[in-house]
Amino acid sequence: MTIIVNLLIFIFGLIIGSFLNCVIYRLEIEKSVTGRSFCPDCKHTLYWYDLIPVLSFIGLRGKCRYCGKKISWQYPIVEISTALIFLLIFNFFAKGGPAAGGQNLLNIGYLLITASLLIIIFVYDLKHFLIPDIILFPAIVVVFLYRILEVFDFEIWKLFGMQPFGESALRPGDLEFGIFYPLLTPFLSAILTSAFFLAIFSISRGRAMGFGDVKLVFFMGLFLGWPGIFVALFLASLLGAIIGIGLILAKKKTIKSEIPFGPFLITGAFISFFWSQNIINWYFSLFFR
Repeated sequence: MTIIVNLLIFIFGLIIGSFLNCVIYRLEIEKSVTGRSFCPDCKHTLYWYDLIPVLSFIGLRGKCRYCGKKISWQYPIVEISTALIFLLIFNFFAKGGPAAGGQNLLNIGYLLITASLLIIIFVYDLKHFLIPDIILFPAIVVVFLYRILEVFDFEIWKLFGMQPFGESALRPGDLEFGIFYPLLTPFLSAILTSAFFLAIFSISRGRAMGFGDVKLVFFMGLFLGWPGIFVALFLASLLGAIIGIGLILAKKKTIKSEIPFGPFLITGAFISFFWSQNIINWYFSLFFR
């Protein structure tokens, strides 16, 4: 049964990944996501057998059926990546991960939506050095609304017969902040870290990073809280430094070349969400035995 469920989740992730590719392309050409899919080169309408995630790419050998132009590797990579992330989210809850309070549809749905929006931002920023507000702002709203639900978890979650996860497991009276405690660390994390990045943006006059990164960090603080945001920023900086130095050594970039930081921030956010506590425990075990 577990294998069948995982397979269904994986297939569902592939389908959503295909849709995310469509959203990314429609954002690029500033076109609505509604309407039939078409080839970016010859504009020929694509039929269902042209749009089967991954399999159509393999069957067509990475070329358009109608004009023969190459299909970007972005399409199968995004589809497979989305499927793997969805599978990870599902199994994280199914196995009762450190941030899980039980396997329920609302929590999983919240994370699947958030992950999908982050994947769009990742690819778009990687390609265009720009974080689209039309995707980032809805992501912030989704997380904000979820945090509000956490505040009222002791009443609302009971209506759904579900158990909240994370900081929302605390109950009014546990701390002096009462029911607003679940909002405290995420909002402080969002405000303080984005303020720090805003200072860097202002001092460097946008040369060190874009304003989109400031807004993305605000989202990350709201999503991860503390200490998750710290782990995410550390990992993002580390990965950015390693990749940047590697590209310079390979003579693909120079010291003055612009490299989008958004993809590193999002990678750090994903890793931190699932394994921040494990990383923290490992780090402290190096010094305190």
